[in-house]
Amino acid sequence: MSSLRDGKKLVRSPSGLRMVPENEAFYSPFSLDEPQWVPDKECPRCMQCDAKFDFIIRKHHCRRCGRCFCDKCCSKKVLLPRMCFVDPVRQCAECGLISQKEMEFYDKQLKVLMNGATFLVSWESSEKSEKTVCRLSNNHRSLFLDGENHYEVEFSRISSVQILTDGFTPGGGNSRATGMLILYGTTGKEEQQQLKLTATDDYNGNRKLSVTWLSAMHKAVKLMYESRDQ
Repeated sequence: MSSLRDGKKLVRSPSGLRMVPENEAFYSPFSLDEPQWVPDKECPRCMQCDAKFDFIIRKHHCRRCGRCFCDKCCSKKVLLPRMCFVDPVRQCAECGLISQKEMEFYDKQLKVLMNGATFLVSWESSEKSEKTVCRLSNNHRSLFLDGENHYEVEFSRISSVQILTDGFTPGGGNSRATGMLILYGTTGKEEQQQLKLTATDDYNGNRKLSVTWLSAMHKAVKLMYESRDQ
């Protein structure tokens, strides 16, 4: 194990090398814990094709679900950033597909959130709205809102989000996202707080970025819920 200056450390687990925060309190809200492997004595056969393990057909554990498979059913190595693995790791076919789909979030949507977008922001306790740049912090743990003042919302305290739309477009097309309601908790208060984001033009007159940001935010909250339900 070796510590790094940026608050992360390199650890070796049975599944591979992982780059994790030195303090567990600073894990990303999207992260998943490593699964407990099914004990070898409890899986005499592949849990996918039912092939019997022997000296030729060896057993392998999927790094995402922890189940036992033969090499044919668990041969693909796929990136798994939600478990902080440095390199692609062995996964079964089902888990590999899930991880590949999640890579779109890490490659595209997470970058959109961290780059930020411009919204008209209003709080439940005030009728006033303020033009604000909203972005996700580098460690994914906070939502930063920078306008006339700076506000922070702890991402893990978000309890629900609701996409606001303009209804159906003429001709039966899909509705367009116009904003978002965010319900979240704060330290020292029992009641939930509500934050409203309304898509608006940025300082270059472009509204498309804020709409893209809303979609990415919706996906991020969904992933966080999945991590909680693990």
